Amino acid sequence: MTEKELLDLGYRKYSGTLLDIFFKLETCTHSGNCVRNLPSVFNTKRKPWIITDNAEKEETMRVIDKCPSGALKYIVKDSGDEILIHSTNNSFYLKDS
Repeated sequence: MTEKELLDLGYRKYSGTLLDIFFKLETCTHSGNCVRNLPSVFNTKRKPWIITDNAEKEETMRVIDKCPSGALKYIVKDSGDEILIHSTNNSFYLKDS
């Protein structure tokens, strides 16, 4: 799955330096895991509510990987290549070339 495919599916992109976060409101079950576990990145009281660079990349990825609904996904920017990590309980990794 590519960035274009995520956007075509209705995900909204929040750009960062090392990580882009994608969110789809219609998929979200509002468990609050993201807001409770990483309020520096996920804060529904501000706009934009996601600020990708407000925490370490690995910590942000860890929190997104625990999203129970799949409403949050991310693309890691690594040496010019993009790696999409589909974050649900059955995570998989695809590298775009």
